[in-house]
Amino acid sequence: MAKCDICGKHSITGSRISHSHKVNKRWFRPNLHKVRARVGNRVKRITVCTKCLRRVEKVV
Repeated sequence: MAKCDICGKHSITGSRISHSHKVNKRWFRPNLHKVRARVGNRVKRITVCTKCLRRVEKVV
């Protein structure tokens, strides 16, 4: 299961409910991107959700 390396956000399950209230299982997946970031003295490829990506860009 993919998750954000900064905040730990990952996929969760829920229900898809139709107009007639028929219930089916579904997945809620976070919007993840693989980016290159400096971790310590090295440049690493990390998986980051868009919320964390926006937050990190504002700080830098």
